[in-house]
Amino acid sequence: MVLKKLILINYKNFENQTFEFDEKINCFVGPNGIGKTNILDAIYHLSFGKSYFNPISSQNIKHDSNFFMIDGTYLKEGREEQILISLRRGQKKIMKRNGKDYERLSDHIGFIPLVIISPSDRDLILEGSDVRRRFIDSVISQGDKSYLTNLIKYNKLIAQRNALLKYFALNSTFNADQLETYDEQLIRLGKPIFEKREQFIKRFTPIFNSRYKAISSGNELVDLVYKSDLTSGEFRELLDQNLKRDRTLQYSSVGIHKDDLSFQMSGFPIKKYGSQGQQKSFLIALKLAQFDFIKEQNQVSPILLLDDIFDKLDEQRVSQIITLVDEENFGQIFISDTHPERTENAVKHVHQTYKFFDLQAD
Repeated sequence: MVLKKLILINYKNFENQTFEFDEKINCFVGPNGIGKTNILDAIYHLSFGKSYFNPISSQNIKHDSNFFMIDGTYLKEGREEQILISLRRGQKKIMKRNGKDYERLSDHIGFIPLVIISPSDRDLILEGSDVRRRFIDSVISQGDKSYLTNLIKYNKLIAQRNALLKYFALNSTFNADQLETYDEQLIRLGKPIFEKREQFIKRFTPIFNSRYKAISSGNELVDLVYKSDLTSGEFRELLDQNLKRDRTLQYSSVGIHKDDLSFQMSGFPIKKYGSQGQQKSFLIALKLAQFDFIKEQNQVSPILLLDDIFDKLDEQRVSQIITLVDEENFGQIFISDTHPERTENAVKHVHQTYKFFDLQAD
């Protein structure tokens, strides 16, 4: 899996830019605000049909422009693949593979496996459960189409059930049969989602533990604990038990849409008890484990994006990551950094080809 060429038109700060890449390591260097992260985000966009940093698509259009276009040419399994994404203000986003429109953007997920390591990953520790659910769903979905399909359907049903609960409250009415229609579908979809998440965590945690041990200088015991309402009872019983509460709150208070992933160190939440260094090691281990899992699941090395890690991590951790990249069969890697000398000093010790893009020089 190799991204050979990238064309950006009116994407964020780029008016019209073309990049041709090395098949192993590509480094974008230059001062803050020059657009290094925007290039990585465009590559992410081509894998997931959306931005990693700004999910509001229209805000990725360059100021004073009416549209953006991202055009990527890949080499996958010996054949060339072109992925094109475009958006015009006020219109629906279009995504094409080899000139043919995708009916649903979700049909593309998993075709170009990708993992990003970014300073914004701290949100996984600091923010709410929805961020950690998205992490779980992103990893599983890149190799399991049925999981993603069920998840999309489930989320739509939850939105519809919530709207119905609000309607009941506003109109001082209630229709048990109408609500039951949604509940039956939620149960049918929710249970397999729960089971696949549970299976995923069981497979993923040992990989994560191995990665943490490799990049951490400490001997801490780390763990990932999957938390779900469905571990405490059948979905049907939970819905029945919480019906009164749901009607009062006007939203669905139990189900797999409330699942969470607890990040622990020595049995305590890493958010409260982990040092900054331990938290950084935890997140990098999490993302490298994501890489390992997707590689094993898809039988292909995902593209790896390393956004601004040199500024955010100490030299020892960066050195450990670069060593891992050198020792193992990673695929294509994209790195952004503010200091050309620092980046070149790191990658020249790796026994791989590499290419530099000095954005300040453009």
